Amino acid sequence: MSDLIHKLIFTSADRFSDKDALVYQGNRISYAALAEEIESVGTAMLALGLDRSERVAVYLEKRAEAVTALFGATTAGGVFVPVNPILKSEQVAYILRDCNVRILVTSADRLKLLIAVLPQCHDLHTVMVVNPAETLPVISGLNVISWDNALSKRERVTAHHSIDSDMAAILYTSGSTGKPKGVVLSHRNLVAGATSVAQYLENRPDDRILSVLPLSFDYGLSQLTTAFHVGATGVLMNYLLPRDIIDTVEKESITGLAAVPPLWIQLAQLKWPGNISLRYITNSGGAMPRATLDLLRSTFSNTRIFLMYGLTEAFRSTFLPPEQVNDRPDSIGKAIPNAEVLVLREDGSLCAVGEPGELVHRGALVSMGYWNDREKTAERFKPVPSRQPGLTIPEMAVWSGDTVRMDEEGFLYFIGRRDEMIKTSGYRVSPTEVEEVIYATALVGEAAAIGIPHPVLGQAIVVIVTPRECARVDHDALLAACKLHLPAFMLPSRIEFREGNLPRNPNGKIDRKLLAQELQNTFPEGSA
Repeated sequence: MSDLIHKLIFTSADRFSDKDALVYQGNRISYAALAEEIESVGTAMLALGLDRSERVAVYLEKRAEAVTALFGATTAGGVFVPVNPILKSEQVAYILRDCNVRILVTSADRLKLLIAVLPQCHDLHTVMVVNPAETLPVISGLNVISWDNALSKRERVTAHHSIDSDMAAILYTSGSTGKPKGVVLSHRNLVAGATSVAQYLENRPDDRILSVLPLSFDYGLSQLTTAFHVGATGVLMNYLLPRDIIDTVEKESITGLAAVPPLWIQLAQLKWPGNISLRYITNSGGAMPRATLDLLRSTFSNTRIFLMYGLTEAFRSTFLPPEQVNDRPDSIGKAIPNAEVLVLREDGSLCAVGEPGELVHRGALVSMGYWNDREKTAERFKPVPSRQPGLTIPEMAVWSGDTVRMDEEGFLYFIGRRDEMIKTSGYRVSPTEVEEVIYATALVGEAAAIGIPHPVLGQAIVVIVTPRECARVDHDALLAACKLHLPAFMLPSRIEFREGNLPRNPNGKIDRKLLAQELQNTFPEGSA
């Protein structure tokens, strides 16, 4: 068994050297060629001065170079940081600074967007530019080099030694307050996740798995690691319209497709060809609406449907077996293989059947905590009541912050979140991040970003603002500021104006729960 995440590719290359590992825009890369390219990328990064456990950020759309950069970094003994390609320059710069990125892999077009902020990233020393179409820019203090030139340096450099408990990746996820947090994943976490998912999805070498979700999203990255674990083929796609996905499924004979609820809602409403190749589909990132589930079941009569629940801090926690979907469509299932999920009271004791409690995940998939943030790590990663009496070292588990209940047969049901996170389009959004942009305009007195139930998005972002003293709030200016500084998934669906102060809770804070209750019917079923 492979103990390091990049060895999944090398092991499959030994078994299936000529088999397609990746497909991108009609180009096919065999496992042997992918393994060779990853070795070359790792060697190039070492030659560029990458030290053990240093971070390599990849700010690219899904393409072959993005994959080889990620796994090339770990081959060299480094840590990869996939950056969502829809993030704006300020957010990218925050990530580069926060985890002290040393090498950035990006494209010429994306580099133009970053030129103004890269000098602020003091630990960054090299930018590798994929397929530059013109002369590379000169950026003070940085070595800007083309991807091809970097890989042409063939001097042999010994990779840094790594073991499975070393860091392999940092994935950024929004917190309920403040800036995104970097979830640190070890090689062991990633390999255990790929092994577990492949086990319950019954993945095999003849699978062809379509990658439509961002590789910065643990659910999106999983499509690749699972494929590489079993020697299947990963098909990379940057889709523009849901119809493009259907066309690719048909053209590439896709057998596995993963998506989040807003995308499934769109896909379920389209006409699919008969005799579809899909062996299974999966949903995570939010609850699948019952009407959408029913449409998918009627469309994919011979396709297995897996409903899942996960959190980046533990990769994946539960799945509902397809044979249970008819009887328990509202359940998030039971623990995935090699994990245990507990429902606990605040004092750490086990909840009774049907009693609401916090979902707590223990096992090999529990991540290494948040990058360089002891306080937030201590809030979420805490000892779990011993399941093995006699051990003297406490075992750390992830306390999810989600409230669930368990039925008599051990199936779990999601009730709600304890924090103020907004879950929209499969993303977790911090209200504070949206509010900071609103406040920075100096056009409002108070602002509160709230997640409101939405039939397509899961939750829509609604911002409630009050005017500054003797001023009128400019709706267009607020929306323009949001579009300039926030990616599309973080944009407010609605901005509401109120006179006077926003309501307060007993602690004197803005009462978000009261505002959410007042606005809960803003987007009724059938609204777009």
